[in-house]
Formats: sequence, C-alpha cells, structure tokens
Amino acid sequence: MQNQIITISKKHKETARLIYDRIKDNITPKYILTVTGEVGTGKSTVCYLLGRLLREQGLKVKIMELDNYYKIPPLERKEWRKNHGIKEVGPDEYDWEKIYKTIDDFKNNRITKVPYVDLFTDYVDELTTDFKGVDVLIIKGLYSIKCRESKFKVFIELTYEESKSVNHFVENENLDNFRMQVIRKEQEEVKKLKEGVDFFVNFDYDEEYYHL
Repeated sequence: MQNQIITISKKHKETARLIYDRIKDNITPKYILTVTGEVGTGKSTVCYLLGRLLREQGLKVKIMELDNYYKIPPLERKEWRKNHGIKEVGPDEYDWEKIYKTIDDFKNNRITKVPYVDLFTDYVDELTTDFKGVDVLIIKGLYSIKCRESKFKVFIELTYEESKSVNHFVENENLDNFRMQVIRKEQEEVKKLKEGVDFFVNFDYDEEYYHL
C-alpha cells in the first residue's frame, strides 16, 4: 500500500533475523513465503526487514500486499460489509483469482499490472511491475497463509493485552463501533489459520522504536 507508515523495534529486527536464519539455506528459485497475522501485529515491518536481509545477500525480493487484492475497493467496502453483514468478513473477500495470477506472473518472470491502494485517497491504483530476475516473493496479509504456493508460512500473533486494546490501531484507523466489529471478526478468522505454520511469533512491542 502506498503511504503506509511502519514502526521498527528491536523485536521486529530479531524476528526478521530469525525467519531469515530459518529459510536462508532452503531458498530455491522463485521462492515464496507468506506472513500472516492480525491487524497491528507488525507484518509490514517484519516483511520489510526480512526483504532487506535477503537483498543484502544478493537476492532480488518483492513484497506482495494482499490487502491490495480485496474484491470490493476501500471506498465501497464499509458500506458493502454493512449491507452484507459481518459474517461476510474473511478470506473470501480477497480476489484469489487475481492473487494467483500475480503469483503465476512472478513464477514465469512476466511484466504484470497489480492493484496498489493509496492510503491517502483510498483509490486502487495500478502498478506495473517486472518479475524478471526476482528471486523471492514475500506475501503478506491477514489471510496470506492460505496461499498454496507458500514454501514457508509465518504467523504473527498479538499478545493477550494487545488483543484487548485498540491503541495500536488508532494511528492508522478512524475507529467506530462497526470498524471494531470488523477487526474482531478478522481476528477470529485469522486465528483459524494458526495450524500448519512453519514459524510462530508472539512478541510484546519494544519501548525503543522509530518510524520509517
């Protein structure tokens, strides 16, 4: 997503390093890994830091953000969810056909167009990207673990205290009662995906951090 802010702490760096240490000797051509977790767990930060570590080893990396692949665009999604009910919130909101098309383009070194949400306008822009020579695709999102192409699945979970608090959502969200219902439903759906992961993370955020 364009104009997204991430927060980096010592724990994020340690997590990215641990993931890197687990995969570094097993990276095959056109390697795909997924990072799943609830809203506010630090997926974006960990993926950025992991990508940087891989790049330092001479690998070309792209990060694929599945929140760009919702069937219903951001400006229409709240009203759509209200009309269809909270029960519709979950993995089926993603356009999986488009997701697998992008993955196939990565595997076959194609130039492709991908959706790209601008957080300032909530418009879904279109980005042209070239997968030629890209070695690793990091796929992140609430339900990214469902990608059957993944060779290594990471799950990041909120601590108990964080899951009760809304403080870590406030910076990026205009919260109202309906949005909190959506977040709770997303948490329920994400927790169903915990089985079968290769690497599980549960950490408290560090006091010492900086913004990028």
